[in-house]
Amino acid sequence: MLDWQSAEEEGGEAPAKRESRDSLHVVASRIPVRARIVRIWVYRALLLSLVRKELSVKYKNSVLGFAWSMLNPALTLVVYYIVFQIVFKNGIPQFAIFLLCGLVIWNFFSASLTGATSSVVANAGIVKKVAFPREVLPLASVGSSLVFLFLQTIVLVIALAIGRDVPAFTYLPLLIPALIDLVLLASALAIFLAAVNVYYRDTQHLLEILLMAWFWATPVVYAYEVLAAPLGRHHIGWAFFVNPVTAIVITFQRILYAKVSPVVAGGAVMKILPSNSPAWYLGQLAIVFVVSAVLFVLALMVFGRIEGNFAEEL
Repeated sequence: MLDWQSAEEEGGEAPAKRESRDSLHVVASRIPVRARIVRIWVYRALLLSLVRKELSVKYKNSVLGFAWSMLNPALTLVVYYIVFQIVFKNGIPQFAIFLLCGLVIWNFFSASLTGATSSVVANAGIVKKVAFPREVLPLASVGSSLVFLFLQTIVLVIALAIGRDVPAFTYLPLLIPALIDLVLLASALAIFLAAVNVYYRDTQHLLEILLMAWFWATPVVYAYEVLAAPLGRHHIGWAFFVNPVTAIVITFQRILYAKVSPVVAGGAVMKILPSNSPAWYLGQLAIVFVVSAVLFVLALMVFGRIEGNFAEEL
C-alpha cells in the first residue's frame, strides 16, 4: 500500500496520486472467477508473448530448432514399429500408429503440467515487480505445448499417409471437442499446480511420480479392453473413465487409428477400441468437459486465494 497521508496533511493530494488515480491498478487476492477469466482475455497479448518466449527459449542456439519436435515422435514411431511389429509382434495391427495416436496427446498433457508447475517460481522476478494476471504464466506453458502437439500431429498424419491408413471420417468432428477438453483439463491442473508449487516446492517432484502412474492408467500403450474388460467383469467398468484423459485418448485413437476389430492378445480376444457410435464418444467428452470446467473454476479460486503472498514466498 502507498502512504499519501503526509502529502495530504500539507494541503492537498499527493501529486503522484492525482496523476495516477485513474490508472492505478490494484492487485487483489480475492478477484471473482469471472473477473479473472476476463483479465486473462484482456492480457491475451502478454500470454501470446510468453508462449513465443517459451518456444524460442526451448530451442535457442539449436540448428534444427522446431524440427526436433517432429523428429522425436518420428524416431519413436520407427523404434516401436521395429520392436512391436517386427520383433515381438504384440498382436495390435500397426501398433506404432496406435501408440503414436495416444502418445501425442499424453506428451502434450505431461509437458503442459511439468512446465506450468514451476512457471511462477521461474518467473519470480516479474511476479514480484509487475502487476499482471499471474495465471498467464502456467497458461503459457499449456500454449507452447499445444504448438508442439500440432507439430507432432503432422508427423502422425504423414505416417498415416505412408501406411495408407484412412481415418474414421464419421468421427472426425469429435476432434474439436476432444482438443477443447484436453486444453481445458491441462489448463485447470496447470493453474492449480503452479500456485501450490510456490508454497510447496516438492510439488514438481511429486508430479513426476504421479505422471508416471497416470501414464500407465491411460490406454496409450495397450488396448482399451486390457483394463476395461476386467473392470467390467467386476461391475465397475465406469472406473476406467475416472481418468479424464482416457476418453480423450481413445477418441483421438478412434478418429485416426480407426481400428476396432477384435484381436488376439495374450491368448484372449479383445477390442482395441470401443466400437460405440460417435454419440457415445461425444457423451464421454461432454462428461470430461464438465469435469474440466469445474476443475478450471476451482483452480482459479485456489490461485486467487493464495496468490496474495506469492511475493513473500518467492
